[in-house]
Amino acid sequence: MPKKTIKETIHAKGIDIGIYTSDFENEYISLTDIAKYKSDEPNDVIKNWMRSRDTIEFLGLWESLHNPEFKPVEFDGFRKQAGLNAFTMSPTKWINGVGAIGIVRLRS
Repeated sequence: MPKKTIKETIHAKGIDIGIYTSDFENEYISLTDIAKYKSDEPNDVIKNWMRSRDTIEFLGLWESLHNPEFKPVEFDGFRKQAGLNAFTMSPTKWINGVGAIGIVRLRS
């Protein structure tokens, strides 16, 4: 997604959560905004969430259903490592690794 455009903002539990789009067809909810509810370090919250086997399996299933360019072999490597102490994951690593379209990194 080249440039972010806020389509709207929703409010939940006292925080503003941006909904972004560049084409007004595909919308993305800001995980960073949601993670701010738990911590002043939202990027760490997201990385910890993405380490979970359940999260990786959910993201992989979503990509396999909606992304014709999804890389299942690379996904299997992530799935096997998910949950291990040494396993780390970030949105960028996920996007680059499996060719993800369900998680995007917005540029300001």
